[in-house]
Amino acid sequence: MSPRHALRRTPRGHWILLFLVLPVVTISLLFEGWTTHEVDAARSKEPCTRPVPAAADDGEPVLRITGDRIETAGMPPRTAALTFNGGPDPTWTPRLLDLLRAHDAHATFFLYGARATRHPALVRRIRAEGHEIGSYTYTGGDLGTASTIRSRMELALTQTALAGTAGVNTRLLRLPHTLAADTLCGAEWQAAQRAAGQGYLLVAADHKSRRPSQGVIRQYSNTDLGYREARALLGNRRVDKFTTVTAGLGRPTLTTTVPVAERLKGEGLLWAQTLGHAFTRAMAWVLAVAGALGVLRLLLLVVFARAHVRRVDRHRPGAPRLREVLDPVTVLVPAHNEEAGIGATVRSLLASLYPRLEIVVIDDGSTDRTPEIVETFLDDPRVRLIRRPNGGKPAALNTGLGHARHDIVVMVDADTVFEPDALYRLVQPLAHPAVGAVSGNTKVGNRRRLLGRWQHLEYVIGFNLDRRMFEVLECMPTVPGAIGAFRRDALMGVGGVSEDTLAEDTDLTMALWRAGWRVVYEESALAWTEVPSTISQLWRQRYRWCYGTLQSMWKHRRSLFEMGPAGRFGRRGLTYLTLFQVVLPLFAPVVDVFALYGLCFRDPTQAILVWLGFLAVQLITAGYALRLDGERLRELWALPLQLFVYRQLLYLVVIQSVITALLGTRLKWHRMLRSGTSDQHLQEEASGRGSLTRTH
Repeated sequence: MSPRHALRRTPRGHWILLFLVLPVVTISLLFEGWTTHEVDAARSKEPCTRPVPAAADDGEPVLRITGDRIETAGMPPRTAALTFNGGPDPTWTPRLLDLLRAHDAHATFFLYGARATRHPALVRRIRAEGHEIGSYTYTGGDLGTASTIRSRMELALTQTALAGTAGVNTRLLRLPHTLAADTLCGAEWQAAQRAAGQGYLLVAADHKSRRPSQGVIRQYSNTDLGYREARALLGNRRVDKFTTVTAGLGRPTLTTTVPVAERLKGEGLLWAQTLGHAFTRAMAWVLAVAGALGVLRLLLLVVFARAHVRRVDRHRPGAPRLREVLDPVTVLVPAHNEEAGIGATVRSLLASLYPRLEIVVIDDGSTDRTPEIVETFLDDPRVRLIRRPNGGKPAALNTGLGHARHDIVVMVDADTVFEPDALYRLVQPLAHPAVGAVSGNTKVGNRRRLLGRWQHLEYVIGFNLDRRMFEVLECMPTVPGAIGAFRRDALMGVGGVSEDTLAEDTDLTMALWRAGWRVVYEESALAWTEVPSTISQLWRQRYRWCYGTLQSMWKHRRSLFEMGPAGRFGRRGLTYLTLFQVVLPLFAPVVDVFALYGLCFRDPTQAILVWLGFLAVQLITAGYALRLDGERLRELWALPLQLFVYRQLLYLVVIQSVITALLGTRLKWHRMLRSGTSDQHLQEEASGRGSLTRTH
């Protein structure tokens, strides 16, 4: 067995990786939202419903609460404990530290844990210069209104942050949104009691002091602050000594060194916070760029589709000014266990209006009734059956190519049903000598159920609009296996159909571009195909397509640097495929998580309006695509539902395929089970429209 057939089973670890990434993304986003009070918000203090106990109201600003017992303490006469709330701030904290060092003074800095993780060097400087560190909670959330979980995390995470930044813990706490002790009323008092139960010493502001404005603080922070100015800030009180809280109380500092394990834990929080913050900021940009690119792609599809319509009428190869192609055609039909649909395929080809035709069915080692069904058509001299051992679709096509008698070759899947004029219309662009291959227009036959309708919309909106754009830009990446016409000498010039990838049609098309041939799209050549009817079948089919496309893109990557048609294809086609069919789908699940986050925790109205706007653009694009293809507009009802399930499935296919490719795993060939519904639905569509047959 050749190496290309020695395919290994795809590792299930891909799913483990995917389902590890998404929770990490979700947790990072929720944690970042928690620090900005978008999740479990505790932004403002509630009005007091119960007064603070008299012992705290009438006492000093430093409180120790032990059960029902309340002890208060204050600074000795002519002594002031300098305290600073919030921060560290990269602008003002260094100025304050310089000022304190110039006057050999020390202070207590009550820090936000979240800001400490972003400015660890400032925390270390505060510690190194002999200042005291207290907790101002992690995000500044109001502990009186916060949930129990948030209250615990606000205090615990601050300790972890301080351990990671400066290797310390602290038992000094100042509650945000409070000033003097008499503001610790109602829910704030309960929060103070809970914190005291964890061993914290609560520090309020001195209610007899005058709180300076931010402007005054900034004014003195930019000057040489002396004792006269300090007394001014303290309401002209006589102050001879500035110190820290614990030093003023005459007790050992409550900012202590932590063990190595605690420090390592804190450093882990620093990395997590830093990476999470950077990640969420980056993904916010990704969300905006992805949304803009998505809308831009839809708009470009419409613009190029309109340009394609004008080109068909005037400039496109195969226009009326060129000769009519009536050269004999060989149709190659590779078949492996296709008994459900092979009969309908051969019948539709025999019913073709094209005058000179031979049909070569290559039975690729079928174990069902496929060859017996084909033998029933051998009475017609236009039909031939070639049997060969199973070797795969590329090998079967190459075998048929070796038996082809004519210079125009049409390749057809064994589940495809042609309209009577499809062959004639398909080969007309070959009148132009530069055209080496022509892609037909594939229609979904089994579209009754919702999954089939979704694929029908995808074929019309995505595949066919894409092909119109690709033709205008001269970078068609794929002639589908269901319906494609080729020059025989062009096929032989690139060595036939390659077995190097699982997307042999994409590989072949790219090889033709690199050989100097042009590839065009004939939208009027209609063929009906049976699409997967179950999610598992759809997954296997799209997985093979996507993985094969990645293989083909890598194989033909040198076209990016080539000249002529090959270079145009590489720089336009490969760039488009990389951006819109690989990169954006990789980020799509994260974008969806962000969108869901915005709906739940930010402005739901804005999120819904953005989604509706994007849906409106898609509906307009889809309506135009359906109109161009002569389809009913009523099919649009399934489009909004497609966005919730089908789109996510295709994104997961891309993610799984990319991981498979990066790990170098060979993908097994997945074959879809056919039910033979294409012919039945073609007849139903024909009766519904009156006729689907076009005449020439």
